[in-house]
Amino acid sequence: MSSCTGRSKDLLTEQTSPFLPGTLAPRRYRWTGALVFAIVALYLLLSHDFIPAESLRASDSDTSIAVDWSQFAYTQYVTNSEYLCNSVMFFESLDRLSSQADRVMMYPSKMFNSENDTSRDIELLVKARDEYNVKLVPITVQHKDNADATWADSFTKLLAFNQTQYSRVLSIDSDSLILQNMDELFLLPPAPVAMPRAYWMLPDTDMLSSQVILIQPSATEFSRIQARIDSASKNDYDMEIVNDVYGHSALVLPHRPYDMITGEYREDNHTKYLGSDAEPWDPVAAYNEAKLIHFSDWPIPKPWIPTPEDLRLEIQPPSQAEAFFEINESANTLRS
Repeated sequence: MSSCTGRSKDLLTEQTSPFLPGTLAPRRYRWTGALVFAIVALYLLLSHDFIPAESLRASDSDTSIAVDWSQFAYTQYVTNSEYLCNSVMFFESLDRLSSQADRVMMYPSKMFNSENDTSRDIELLVKARDEYNVKLVPITVQHKDNADATWADSFTKLLAFNQTQYSRVLSIDSDSLILQNMDELFLLPPAPVAMPRAYWMLPDTDMLSSQVILIQPSATEFSRIQARIDSASKNDYDMEIVNDVYGHSALVLPHRPYDMITGEYREDNHTKYLGSDAEPWDPVAAYNEAKLIHFSDWPIPKPWIPTPEDLRLEIQPPSQAEAFFEINESANTLRS
């Protein structure tokens, strides 16, 4: 709610001159009446029960709105042991950040044969379930033959459209680092899908990023996605699928602060991320502003794969070394 900042000056200043005509007294009373009316109106406005926009922030989630958080969930999909580890780290962060929404991990059904199994995968699945209240959903990995290994299983992510036990789910890639609570996204106006723009591809390519997808699961939407997957070409992956189906109808989320990629720190020009060539780039401020950072920085591998020191020194931007180091250290600390 905006507040009034201007002040009416001397509206009620009483003139003490002995030459004040008596006929002007009623005008003073009219000003007094107007002031009383304004005070009463302001009191009623301030006491009215409404929620300002700021109250949708996760830090203000204890507002007078009664939210049934069990209707919402963060979803992750894992297809192998490496991504399982990173997903558990993600849910640990959500727990530490006091997120109130449910947490769902879609994992390969063959990965969890028995709780008596002593494998590392079983240990991590049990840890996610028991320590971070993650609901485990066994799935069949949606594998695409003759595809680049990096994205061959990416269709699995789209199974989030079928999590119809929830009113809304927030699908986030597991190779991401969540830095701040994002619960406020669940309270956005209704829309089948909401995604940020893939800002790093602008202006040549205008696409939405599938790294973060806010979904209203339904049989109808899942059917649309499934039909598009069935007709996908060899060069179509999850990002192409969701853009083909929702590219012109999705609610667009701001990529600041919801979808930053690590490759931003190696760019010389940050206009695409900042959205303006007038705003100065401050790498530390950008890191502190970001709620989610996605590890996407070819040829740098994902944080769980050791980076050769000579490669790191070669590509690390000198002027942004502090933030660059902080991002990778945050990931490595969580994995240790």
